[in-house]
Amino acid sequence: MTKKGFNTRAIHAGHSGFKPDSMTTPLYQTVAYPFEDAREAAEISRGDKPGFTYGRWDNPTVQVFEKRMAALENTEGAIAASSGMAAIFLLTHHLLNPGDEVVSSNRVYGGTFGLFDTGLKKMGSKVNWVINPENSDAWAAAITPKTKFLFVETPSNPALFVADIPALAKLAKAHNLPLVVDNTIATPALQSPIDLGADMVVHSTTKYICGNASSLGGIICCPKAFAEGIRQNDIRYLGPSMAPFNAWLNLNGLETLSLRMEKHSSNALVVANFLEKHPRVESVNYPGLLSNPYNKLMERNKIKGFSSLMSIVIKGNYDDATKFIDSLQVFTHATHLGTCKSIVTHPASTTHSAMGEVEMRKAGISPSMIRFSVGIEDVEDLISDMEQALERI
Repeated sequence: MTKKGFNTRAIHAGHSGFKPDSMTTPLYQTVAYPFEDAREAAEISRGDKPGFTYGRWDNPTVQVFEKRMAALENTEGAIAASSGMAAIFLLTHHLLNPGDEVVSSNRVYGGTFGLFDTGLKKMGSKVNWVINPENSDAWAAAITPKTKFLFVETPSNPALFVADIPALAKLAKAHNLPLVVDNTIATPALQSPIDLGADMVVHSTTKYICGNASSLGGIICCPKAFAEGIRQNDIRYLGPSMAPFNAWLNLNGLETLSLRMEKHSSNALVVANFLEKHPRVESVNYPGLLSNPYNKLMERNKIKGFSSLMSIVIKGNYDDATKFIDSLQVFTHATHLGTCKSIVTHPASTTHSAMGEVEMRKAGISPSMIRFSVGIEDVEDLISDMEQALERI
């Protein structure tokens, strides 16, 4: 059968077998499922018969979301979690034993940095940071006999590092290691890491997948055996499962994902071009700009757009940055991204503050950096809002 197009999959994939059927996927807001008899209970629990047992590891609504995300990311399977960080933790917990190591770019979300830098130590494992992730040799040098997987977030939050995914995939395969890509910022509507050679993809579905800041969620899109291994083991005793209602909200968000990502990207490019020319702005981090060094990877990564996230460094200090943020009227000041509403954040004092000054500096995060998630409002209103706020500093 011919593979369906992206938008068709985003609307229909995984939805089947419901009686009676409905226009939207039914919401199974339950924690357990009665069995016909003891024999069926045992068969389903062993995996000998299809069925559902307990809400911590399976649910019909969540299952549709998992199947749909797997279809969009071109993987055999997927397993949903309660948040993006829960998904990365589950993956890490499943792959690592005490003494094992992970190699990761240091250009990652603050929560991921905390998990790898602090959490892994408590698990008896460690991270080898790649401080210069643009350099393939730096990745190769960080790999040791104890390395179990490579991890990269691309584009990254908030400095917008873009990885050469095919090159990293080639390196990972040469060392017989899986490459895990955090595809939260681009989403499968703009970028397909699996098609570029990656082995697994993780998301904070809280962001663009949901699209309206209404629900937390995370997912690992991966080989079916890997997903079922986590389902039969780690998630049962750790418990960070996705709530059925959150899965339902995410399914609704997926139906418009492609349309939203196209608008996010086009709005962001207009805003970035405006900011790049403004005399109060020192630099703009947005890979969509032709002047950006990562723009050349657009063709290499077959990315259709660079999403909504960008950061700027203003000509000034922390006080100037916060005065600018407080002067904005259309942008919402929040520690979030990926919604239809435009959002502004000061990473050094919020989302990435736990990294500490030294590690933030290594990751390119300064007190005068401001992060934007450009929404899908009328772009003229966004530029007007930024213009009046910049005039106040």
